[in-house]
Amino acid sequence: MNSCEICNTADEKLGDFLKSKPEVKTSFNREPQQSVKCGFGLQGVCCRLCSNGPCRITPDSPKGVCGANADTIVARNFLRSVAAGAGCYLHVIENTARNLKEAAKGNYKTKIKDIDTLNQLAEIFDVKTEDINQKAIEVADKVLSDLYKPRFDEMELTKELVIEPRYKTWSELDILPGGAKSEVFDAIVKTSTNLSSDPSDMLMHALSLGIATGVYGLTLTNKLNDILLGSPEIRQDQVGLRTINPDYINIMPTGHQHSLFAALQDKLIKEKVQQKAKDAGAKGFKLIGCTCVGQDYQLRSEHYQKLFAGHAGNNFTSEAILATGGIDLVVSEFNCTIPGLEEVAEDFEVAQICINDVAKKANAEQLQFSPEEADEIADQIIEKAITSYKNRRDKVEIDIPSDHGHDDALTGISENSLREFLGGNYQPLIDLISEGKIKGVAGVVGCSNLTAQGHDISTVKLTKELIKRDILVLSAGCTTGGLENCGLVSPKAAELAGDNLQAVCEKLGIPPVLNFGPCLAIGRLELVVSELAEALEVDIPQLPVVLSAPQWLEEQALADGAFGLTLGLPLHLALPPFVTGSEVVVKTLTEDIENLTGGKLIIEENMTTAANELEDIIIDRRQNLGL
Repeated sequence: MNSCEICNTADEKLGDFLKSKPEVKTSFNREPQQSVKCGFGLQGVCCRLCSNGPCRITPDSPKGVCGANADTIVARNFLRSVAAGAGCYLHVIENTARNLKEAAKGNYKTKIKDIDTLNQLAEIFDVKTEDINQKAIEVADKVLSDLYKPRFDEMELTKELVIEPRYKTWSELDILPGGAKSEVFDAIVKTSTNLSSDPSDMLMHALSLGIATGVYGLTLTNKLNDILLGSPEIRQDQVGLRTINPDYINIMPTGHQHSLFAALQDKLIKEKVQQKAKDAGAKGFKLIGCTCVGQDYQLRSEHYQKLFAGHAGNNFTSEAILATGGIDLVVSEFNCTIPGLEEVAEDFEVAQICINDVAKKANAEQLQFSPEEADEIADQIIEKAITSYKNRRDKVEIDIPSDHGHDDALTGISENSLREFLGGNYQPLIDLISEGKIKGVAGVVGCSNLTAQGHDISTVKLTKELIKRDILVLSAGCTTGGLENCGLVSPKAAELAGDNLQAVCEKLGIPPVLNFGPCLAIGRLELVVSELAEALEVDIPQLPVVLSAPQWLEEQALADGAFGLTLGLPLHLALPPFVTGSEVVVKTLTEDIENLTGGKLIIEENMTTAANELEDIIIDRRQNLGL
């Protein structure tokens, strides 16, 4: 196999850039070398929980040594994956709540920036104090208290944060989660050797984890981030590799935990700190967006316009970003910080710092974040960036393709900014849907991977098919990074939409794909559809709304998917999760669950066929609503 061969990508200019650097080895080079997959792993019928294994289920060997059949093994593996994904999101909300609390106490040197959202949550959580800092402390404590409850003690805030019909359904199904961290803990216990062998029970537990993920890890994380970092504001922004300006000292954060950077951001915008960069020979400091934390910066960069350069790309674009030579420091704090960054960072002498050991890279310096030490850690990051800039800039080639990306990507969209854009409520959107000018809404969310036809290929194909059918797309996650760099989040993409949607977009000056930001913003989409359902006095499964994660990548995406299914949304995936070895699990997820939550799993690798099926669901729901 040609070692210079790379996987396909929807982002042609990115592909050209990587092909121009055959000496740089990235995930794009490694994907073709991993094209042969383990059939047992793909089906989820490999078990390595004990020393009798690994056991592999085949027609001739339908049970493992212990007696576990394919249904048990697949369900066990699936629940473990969902638990791991939920644990990741709960790690983020735990840190975010702690950071808010410590900021309010004066121990984290940053200020609360969105009082309106704080007041909103305080009212929902029945926090009575008028003192802003005390209010933030009590709100954070409410969240932390729920996270730490035992599993038999239902989390209190769930009922306050979802619409009544959904809460009622979850209650009747007995899938309301207890303490979120305990739910993860018991899922690991349940799926250990010689414990649960009931696939139905394990799948219901996965749904409980989906609710905990969505309500806390997604929705509440966004709200707490808004309080601490400022709420999103709609505007146009630059995206792609063109955002990198070599005249600056460029720092690239990777991960999901935006609240960990609050003190660093506040410090970097100070003139005396920018002067340090100028003294080193640069024009100043810039933050380069990459992975989900970059999407979160992009939403809020109105608060840091002079600091944030723009969003350069998604998870699998990150290696190419370093290969431009324009990045001086990578600061990692969570996943989507792919291991392949290490080799490229070494090749281009890019310094690396990890501020949360869950994302520790082998060749990164560890500076474990704590709110109390955030100011000192920010100083060390700044000094490390300056030193790296001085040491490397005359040793590496700077090659930044100026034609990669766009200058007019629409960003800053949230449940609140969209409502404000529409005039203060969602009625104009409801009217457009009722009149058929917008046929329905599709959330295209989640990750990027390299195997669903190639980098962002399924995401871009499906999105184009949906908007061509007058279906408005709301994006969140690394999908957005790809859609941005391929031009679908720019107003000019309206010409790719169907006649009705095109007319709406051109009248409003918006693209047919609305960028809600990081994968955490799947929680914002839930708030939008919940408000639409309340306005129409229906439940979410009745809405002409569908969900797709065409290029889901990791366990977090499976936890997101479990949340989508609990909301009653049809969920499309281009690649199946590793469950196809179990008829029981497949039937439950693709058929039976529709009679429970209203949602169902759709597996379809052909994006035209997938768009047809999603459109049919939207049309059916429109008819049931009399639209």
